[in-house]
Amino acid sequence: MKLSTQVMYGGNPVETINQVVALEQVGLDTVWFAEVYTFDAPTLMGYVAAKTERVEIGSGILPIYSRTPTLTAMTAAGLDSISGGRAILGLGASGPQVIEGWHGVPYDKPIARTREIVDICRKVWRREVVEHDGLYQLPLPKDQGIGLGKPLKLINHPVRERIPIWLAALGDKNVEMAAEIAEGWLPFVLFPEKLDAVWGDALRAGKAKRDPALGELQMTGGGILALEEEHYANAEAAARGLAALYIGGMGAKGKNFYNTVFQRYGYPDVAAQVQELYLSGKKNEAAAALPDEFISHTNLIGPPEFVKERIAALREAGVTHLHVNPVGSDPVKLMAQLKEWL
Repeated sequence: MKLSTQVMYGGNPVETINQVVALEQVGLDTVWFAEVYTFDAPTLMGYVAAKTERVEIGSGILPIYSRTPTLTAMTAAGLDSISGGRAILGLGASGPQVIEGWHGVPYDKPIARTREIVDICRKVWRREVVEHDGLYQLPLPKDQGIGLGKPLKLINHPVRERIPIWLAALGDKNVEMAAEIAEGWLPFVLFPEKLDAVWGDALRAGKAKRDPALGELQMTGGGILALEEEHYANAEAAARGLAALYIGGMGAKGKNFYNTVFQRYGYPDVAAQVQELYLSGKKNEAAAALPDEFISHTNLIGPPEFVKERIAALREAGVTHLHVNPVGSDPVKLMAQLKEWL
């Protein structure tokens, strides 16, 4: 099991990336960079590539709507080149509030678009002359634009012609697609004991169509990490606040995909309550309303014996990358201790 962490949006990115450098020295395997309406992820990923030597650098995630497919492929190939083959391309649909509100483009056909983008990226990395006829038209048909588009291939020779692609997916059809075509899957707040009940059928359906060349499906799981008793309260507060943000505030009523997952985990009534509280500005009440069971089973907060049990449950569920954000007096030392257990 690999050890990974997330660079959250906000804060001073230089200070955060300096901590990533320290975490690499104690065994961090993978670092993920989020991108919402913040600093762009590729700039920070390029900076951390220059500051590190071994850690894998993943976008977690790049929204599929904010770049053309070929630009996405170029960005991943460029990062893979300057990092010596350490890039991971994490893709996801984000949500309509961000895509239509911040980027000003329609939030439509996310599954079909994702499938086409993955196909186009892999053509680019193989240095094929890129032609595509679907939602994306490459080259643009002669009756569109000024009619001078021509098929092209990437000028540079990529370090790898198969950069790993991970898909953030929540709905059944999206999860099935991830299990079919991607190297890895980025789920939302993983409750390992309920994984099969919620996504098992979709994962099995996707894996049945999976190309063996992709290898076994990789996936993340973990949460907020705290091993020191004096930091349990702060860690739980952070876990509750983050979960409430997504379950309650990341999307309008009826269009919050994280809320839907929370419902499927077995909390439909609480899901409605958390969303109502959060959207009415009662964020602390929304966080407090989350069940203790949910918080304890989707994070790593507690004494070593408990945390080791949770790691075993994640491993049993198929998690390949233990994905954590440490809370403690010395986060680097905390991650070093966790790495020893893996």
